[in-house]
Amino acid sequence: MTLTTARHSPPPITERPSSILYRTRGRRHGPVTRLMSPSDLGEMLKPFVFLDLVDADARAVSGFGLHPHSGITTVTHLFEGNVRYEDTTGASGLLPEDGVEWFKAGHGAWHGGGAGDSARFRGFQLWLALPPEHELGPVESIYQAPEDVARDGPARVLIGTHGAAASSLKAPSSINYLAVRLKAGESWRYQRPANHTVAWAALSIGSVLVPDAIHAGELAAFKPSHAPIDFYASADTEFVLGSAALHPHELVLGYYSVHTSPETLMAGERRIDEIRAQLQQKGRL
Repeated sequence: MTLTTARHSPPPITERPSSILYRTRGRRHGPVTRLMSPSDLGEMLKPFVFLDLVDADARAVSGFGLHPHSGITTVTHLFEGNVRYEDTTGASGLLPEDGVEWFKAGHGAWHGGGAGDSARFRGFQLWLALPPEHELGPVESIYQAPEDVARDGPARVLIGTHGAAASSLKAPSSINYLAVRLKAGESWRYQRPANHTVAWAALSIGSVLVPDAIHAGELAAFKPSHAPIDFYASADTEFVLGSAALHPHELVLGYYSVHTSPETLMAGERRIDEIRAQLQQKGRL
């Protein structure tokens, strides 16, 4: 793949065709904006099925209590601040700015958290649908410090590869997920792998031209193409970008779970109920 980071004026927009297929500002509930869910863009962009943008004053957030998942992996990355985390593998701690939470719920697990010791926190939580061979597999809970996250120029490689950088997290299928910071006037090129027919970007701050403008708070889904995606930052900008081979399986939904069949959903929810009973016995719920 190729990478370009430079400062220059953008080419005239009239010379470049639009690469955006759909765009959305999602639905906001307090500090959380749901930009994608399986009932809308998640069906088209699977294995990416949920994406939440969280931007909050820490004093206004009481916490995100323990809640269950199965059949998915959640990936949390912060551009600003820090948050507390815990899960039913026994892990707990503080996820810092530029760190990564990887929580592969598999056959069923619970996690939660809340504000850390920063005044604000801002970042994204992504849900990935798991293929059949992983959706009822063991739980995997990994928390990466910023220095453990691979980098290629302005991009942190949260999952997959870019340029010479490769994430140590083992994705269940062909997926790239990057967190990118660009200063105003900088440009950057993303060349998706040939089998990645799914691609999108979501901005937390700033704006970019691709060549159409994408602004803070928006998610843009790109047309399938082998052409690179060129980003020009018209302001200081932070965004996440995902690309992948399309998840070819049906999405069967529970309240906190996504599976590929009613049978695997039932199995995941049985395990969730078993853990709920254990948490209730301990007075945690």
